[in-house]
Amino acid sequence: MSVVQEQVAVPLFFSESAVAKVKELIEEEENPDLRLRVFVTGGGCSGFQYGFSFDDSQQEDDTAVQRDGATLLVDPMSYQYLVGATIDYQEGLQGSQFVVQNPNATATCGCGSSFSI
Repeated sequence: MSVVQEQVAVPLFFSESAVAKVKELIEEEENPDLRLRVFVTGGGCSGFQYGFSFDDSQQEDDTAVQRDGATLLVDPMSYQYLVGATIDYQEGLQGSQFVVQNPNATATCGCGSSFSI
């Protein structure tokens, strides 16, 4: 007798502060189609690094997370590294920025934009 296990993907989390900042930027740009895109690329001092951009189009294979009128997009390659992560927006001594709180990262660098799995 075999047991079939169903894998359920853990979603991405889009924090309140990140949603508020995206909505603010959408209003400033006067473009309601803007979406925040988060992606992972090779490089950085720990092997991978996070990137953020604004995109006004969604690709067919993107994962979209919607919250309170704001949308977060992630491409399929990046999604595998970001499952369970929280996309946040923080203001501090080093400035204001979108950040990723990633439970999958085994190491990060001092700047917080580079990580390893």
